[in-house]
Amino acid sequence: MKLKNTLGLAIGTLIAATSFGALAQGQGAVEGEAFYKKQYNDSINDVEDGRRPGVSIGYFLTDDVSVNATYEKDDYTRSNNNTGSQKIRGDHFGLKSQYHFGTVGDAIRPYVEGGVSHGSMTNVAADGHTGRDQSTFLTTGAGAKWYITDNLYARAGVEADYKLDNGRWDYAALVGLGVNFGGTGGKVAPAPVAPVAAAPEPEPEAPVAEVVRVQLDVKFDFNKAVVKPNSYGDVKNLADFMKQYPNTTTVVEGHTDNVGPDAYNQKLSQRRADAVKQVLVKDGVSANRVHSVGYGKSRPIADNSTDAGRAANRRVEAQVEATAK
Repeated sequence: MKLKNTLGLAIGTLIAATSFGALAQGQGAVEGEAFYKKQYNDSINDVEDGRRPGVSIGYFLTDDVSVNATYEKDDYTRSNNNTGSQKIRGDHFGLKSQYHFGTVGDAIRPYVEGGVSHGSMTNVAADGHTGRDQSTFLTTGAGAKWYITDNLYARAGVEADYKLDNGRWDYAALVGLGVNFGGTGGKVAPAPVAPVAAAPEPEPEAPVAEVVRVQLDVKFDFNKAVVKPNSYGDVKNLADFMKQYPNTTTVVEGHTDNVGPDAYNQKLSQRRADAVKQVLVKDGVSANRVHSVGYGKSRPIADNSTDAGRAANRRVEAQVEATAK
């Protein structure tokens, strides 16, 4: 009963922790998790399969690589060789590293892992005698994490433990629930925007020059960063204007709706801005005259609660001004 209460308290703490605004994934994040394993024993004679709940704490060295310290409690594993229904108890302490595939902000991130652990189990001797088995294991495994929110995730995976003492294997299937906090969130600083030189003031009594302007508004499909063919003409108009006025520059600004994690939308908006820049360059504008920057979902122009509003927010905007002679 104490074990169940402890595990329940740990899970409740993980869920409550998601209310803190400082939580974030990515490099520098600390990750805490409570998990439950179904253990299939083969490394110790006369011991049946059991269960192994535990907790772990990890630190992300990069956006993809974490180092994790683990503690696991052997529970309800039984001797089965004429020794009755002895209950086996034990502790496992481990250190492992996980490599996560995909990018920060993805809803599902598969992983592989490897490491070492040390276990100590009581009451494992046969013929009614008690004893303690202390062993070192090499551990490997794989699985996936599902990020329910930016910071709360569920995990499912499989692990295999190789016992160095006798060259035999144990196997486990596991599920877990965890949170992470304190990381960068995978966000990168927006690209610097080139300053636009102000037009010189006209001399007194001189006629005011006419300022001409071209604006661009390209829409994108949901979760896409591909310029649609029906927008090529608008992009070409902007390119022709910039070729007509070779001293002009422009900033191409990418935006998204509010569906999905912040970090993912930031990267998606940058890809959209880069896609429009590539079309401008293909149409003959020098790359150093076009700067692209993504703003994610931070600058909506319409209500994200409607389909039409979200469609309006999935956009890339740009404008160019020039002084006509």
